[in-house]
Amino acid sequence: MNKFVVAASFVAASFFTSLSPVQAQTKSLFNGKDLKGWHTDVPEQDKNPNARNPFIVRDGMLVSLGTPGGHLITDSSFQNYRLELEYRFAGKPGNCGALVHVSTPRALYDMFPKSIEIQMMHQNAGDFWCIEEDIVVPDMEKRRGPREKWGVNGDKLRRIPNLTDGSEKPVGEWNTMKIQCLNDAITVWVNDDTVNMGWNATAQKGQIALQAEGAEVEFRKVVLIPLTPVKTMKAH
Repeated sequence: MNKFVVAASFVAASFFTSLSPVQAQTKSLFNGKDLKGWHTDVPEQDKNPNARNPFIVRDGMLVSLGTPGGHLITDSSFQNYRLELEYRFAGKPGNCGALVHVSTPRALYDMFPKSIEIQMMHQNAGDFWCIEEDIVVPDMEKRRGPREKWGVNGDKLRRIPNLTDGSEKPVGEWNTMKIQCLNDAITVWVNDDTVNMGWNATAQKGQIALQAEGAEVEFRKVVLIPLTPVKTMKAH
C-alpha cells in the first residue's frame, strides 16, 4: 500500500465522524429517462442559442458529450451524503469531473461554479481541485506545492493530487467513484481504493455537478445516500 494511503487511512480513522447510512432515503439522481432534477449551465449557449446541449440521455445512460464546455447541476442542494457514480470514457480518454458543494455559478474563468471538484480525468481520478473553496489534506505542502502559492482562483495552486496510481480501470471499462461528504470532510474512493481525503472544507453543503470538459463520458449510476453523523473524534 502507498505510504500516503497509510497516512490518510490513519487520519481518517482518528478524525472523521462516524456515520450511519440512511438506506431508506437512498435515491438515484438520474432516472434513466431524462434530466429531471438537473439544469445545465453552458456559457456557449449565451451567445449561440443553437449550440448543442452537451448533456443527453442515451440508451438509459446520462452522457456528457464533452463539448461545448459546461456543467449539469442538480436543482437541489445536499449535505452529509455519499455520492456513488459508475462511469466510463465512451471513446478517447480525457477530462471530466464531479463537483460537490456547488454554489455561485461561473465563479472561476466565467465557467466553473464555486465548489470543490473531484477530478475524473483519465489517470488522475480523485484529485481535488479547489474552485473558490478550499480543503486541507495530509502532506499538504508536499502534494500541493509551496504554501505561498496556494489559492482557490487564478493561477494559484488549486490542484491536490490523489494518493494512488493505477486505481482506474482500462479505458472503456466501468469505474466506480464514491465521494463521501460529511460535515467538513470529503473522502474519495475509486474502484474501492481510497484515493483522497481531506477536512476543513470551506463549504459543507451545496449542489452537485457533472462536467462537460472535452471528452465523452457515460454515467450509468448516479446515486446519493444520505448520511447521519453520530459521533465526532478528534485527530491526533
